Amino acid sequence: MRALKVLVIGMGVLIIAASVTLVVLIIQRAGKATPSLPVAAVMTLGQPAGTRIGGIAPGADGRVAVWVQRPDGERVVLLDTRSGQAVGEVRLGE
Repeated sequence: MRALKVLVIGMGVLIIAASVTLVVLIIQRAGKATPSLPVAAVMTLGQPAGTRIGGIAPGADGRVAVWVQRPDGERVVLLDTRSGQAVGEVRLGE
């Protein structure tokens, strides 16, 4: 019975210590300044009127793939996020 009391007291101390640690970590992280986000760049796809963006996916080396739905067919336009220019295009279903 004595071992059970020691075990319960020990676990109670551990729970209190873990709770205090959690509260301290939350306070520390909440107090840190968030890093400033870069200003969003304006990029144009240069597509004709009536074109819709069907989806966007990140790619490798700072590129973004944009699926566009044009009146004359669908395409995937590859954009370089550093320069803001279209670097390639894949036509679908032609």
